[in-house]
Amino acid sequence: MQACPTCSRSQPQINRFCIQCGRRLTGRSDSSSAPQHHTTVAPDQLNITVLYGMVVILILAVLFPPWEAPPTQEPEFLGMHFILSPPTPEAVMSRMLLTIELVTIAIAGMYGAFLFRRKS
Repeated sequence: MQACPTCSRSQPQINRFCIQCGRRLTGRSDSSSAPQHHTTVAPDQLNITVLYGMVVILILAVLFPPWEAPPTQEPEFLGMHFILSPPTPEAVMSRMLLTIELVTIAIAGMYGAFLFRRKS
C-alpha cells in the first residue's frame, strides 16, 4: 500500500492516481518525488469575426446561387445571379453546385476560425 501525498489516503500499489483527490501518486518509480500541481488552462477561443464572415458569405451564396440551363437544353453553367432573377426564364438553380459551394464555405470558415483563434 502507498499513501497519497496530498490527502494521505491509503492506495493500492497498482494505482497511479489517488481515488480520493485525483492527484498523481509519487510512490511510483515513473513519477517525480515532488507532488505535481495541476493548473487549468483556458482553451483557445475561435475567432468570432471569421465565423460572422462565414455566415455572411453563406447568406450571399444562397441569395446568389449558381444557375444552369434547363434540362431540355444542353448542360451549361449560366453563372451566379440573384435568386429572384434567373439568367433566363427556364434556368434552374444547380442544387449540386450550391451544395458544394455551401459546404466549402462552411468548412473554410470553421478552419479559418480555428487557424486565427485567439490564444488565452
